[in-house]
Amino acid sequence: MLVFPHTCPAKHLSLCGVRMPVLEELWGPDVSMRDSRLGVGVDVRVCPDEAPHSPLWGPLRTPPVTCGGLSLALELPALIRQLRTAWRVRRGGPRGPERNQASTWVDTEKEEVKQDIEDRSTHLEADGRVSTGHAGVLLAERRGSYPLIDLCILKTSTQQGEVESGTRRKVKRLLSFQRYCHNSRLLRGLVPHTPGSLHLLDDDYLGQAAHMLSKVGTWNFDIFLFDRLTNGNSLVTLMCHLFNVYGLIHHFQLDMVKLHRFLGMVQDDYHSQNPYHNAVHAADVTQAMYCYLKEPKLAEQLSPADVFLGLMAAAAHDVDHPGVNQPFLIKTRHHLASLYQNTSVLESHHWRSTVGMLRESGLLSHLPPDMSQDMEQQLGSLILATDISRQNEFLLTFREHLDNQDLDLQLASHRHFMLQIALKCADICNPCRVWELSRQWSERVCEEFYRQGDMERKFDLEISPLCNQQADSVPTIQIGFISYIVEPLFEEWHRFTDPSLLSQTMMGHLHKNKARWSLLRYAHNSEPQAHSQAEKPGTE
Repeated sequence: MLVFPHTCPAKHLSLCGVRMPVLEELWGPDVSMRDSRLGVGVDVRVCPDEAPHSPLWGPLRTPPVTCGGLSLALELPALIRQLRTAWRVRRGGPRGPERNQASTWVDTEKEEVKQDIEDRSTHLEADGRVSTGHAGVLLAERRGSYPLIDLCILKTSTQQGEVESGTRRKVKRLLSFQRYCHNSRLLRGLVPHTPGSLHLLDDDYLGQAAHMLSKVGTWNFDIFLFDRLTNGNSLVTLMCHLFNVYGLIHHFQLDMVKLHRFLGMVQDDYHSQNPYHNAVHAADVTQAMYCYLKEPKLAEQLSPADVFLGLMAAAAHDVDHPGVNQPFLIKTRHHLASLYQNTSVLESHHWRSTVGMLRESGLLSHLPPDMSQDMEQQLGSLILATDISRQNEFLLTFREHLDNQDLDLQLASHRHFMLQIALKCADICNPCRVWELSRQWSERVCEEFYRQGDMERKFDLEISPLCNQQADSVPTIQIGFISYIVEPLFEEWHRFTDPSLLSQTMMGHLHKNKARWSLLRYAHNSEPQAHSQAEKPGTE
């Protein structure tokens, strides 16, 4: 072990077995972070025992220029590179004078960047061609399985009809240590937006968030306000609270570190650039799912495994959503469309991504293999049920069960089917919220549709239905969505609950919201007519 001299007891930075003092001005006092994925601990604290002009630190309170063979007069990224090199040496890599350290660090980073881009650059396909470069850069910056789909990625060539990489961004390669600690951005000098950052919030905000959690089972829960109060950690905070409410952590003997890591990975894999399909939507669906799981007719029969799967599926049902729909992926010949044979493309990707994060975090690694595999399969069945193209399939089956009165919730298969229905309801429940919340969600989803339409127009693709901002107004889209998708499903849910107070409340909001959208559509359609009348000669 390399030990830096003149460090204060119990107040040091320990990275991969290398200990070093920390500048007070660099990271501030009493900041601590831990990532157990590699067994790496970081404990960062100031060292108040040394005088400001102590000979041990120098007039600027900087550590020695060299210590243990490592240069400390460097910025933090360069220092971490040195630590990584030292760690590699300890693990059997190039040693001492055999290689020049400065050139080694630079060459290693360049080689890793080049290799990473080459290995992971074939992710966006369109018109049968593969876009490289930019896709690889984005993949090096985020853990999603394919890059964001936006205007700066696609660039058409009128001569060859191929899709090329757009404007190239500067390669910002994250060091391996920083990638493993991606849930805490302390090493990059940024305010963390992960579960570990909750302690940085003001006490008043934490108190308000805790107060909101006490009312998480109410239907008028404002997820937008809750997301602000939790510093953008609404999904992680909500899931941890609900797991405690149901006692799932104790029941399944879950490791809290692994749970936080998994939830942080899920939250980070939602694209914050998406107006609708982001982590706030996932938190909103999870809160609605919790309300449905509390329905008396359902709650009495659910097992802890049912609740666990229901909440997990709600939290991860849209993870890594690119902000475009399945038809867009198919007509641009995206590799995911080929991988899943143009069937439930996005839902299959959400499921497989979730399984990958479950295994990477090791959340279920302590369970018997057959049990964890069964949970993964049931999780996939729930997420795949959110495919809107299968709406009629589930609706007809649900209606038949209610007509025949043959639902037996003591059967595991029937409980699983009702979890699928509950998740489908939670996923499209926005029109059943109070108007203030419902309108925000409606505008967000339409904005995402319009962005896709603008992209399709720019690259001479056929504009998908509901994505033409000039032809499809928000009120028109919402009235059609409510009439053909939401109302039929929630009418059957209303029958299933007998009906409950919550179901009556939702149906009341649904009818009122539909009426308001009808008035807005009438006003929207009347404006062009009034404008055309005003333009006629002699019209006052």
